[in-house]
Amino acid sequence: MLNVLFVCVAGMSTSLLVEKIKKEAENRGIEMQLKAVPEAETRKGLDEIDVLLLGPQVRYLEKQMQKMLEGKETKLGVVDMLAYGRMDAPKVLDQILDLNNR
Repeated sequence: MLNVLFVCVAGMSTSLLVEKIKKEAENRGIEMQLKAVPEAETRKGLDEIDVLLLGPQVRYLEKQMQKMLEGKETKLGVVDMLAYGRMDAPKVLDQILDLNNR
């Protein structure tokens, strides 16, 4: 099971994308737990996730998150702004899978 945490500002638009990604993963037969949280809740459960995704609106947190993940096997990525804006679940799922396989 792939565990992914998606960090955003408030979670509203991201929640829509998360639901689409979950459906896309299900269609592909990929077992995945995906949760969207605001930045303030990011520190909880970092040891339990495989991929930490930042929404484009919080990409400024990337260096801070890298420091938080030092020594952990969790992969970090920033969602492509165009894919986010278009709610392109297949593209974001591909990004998650690519990050996880690095």
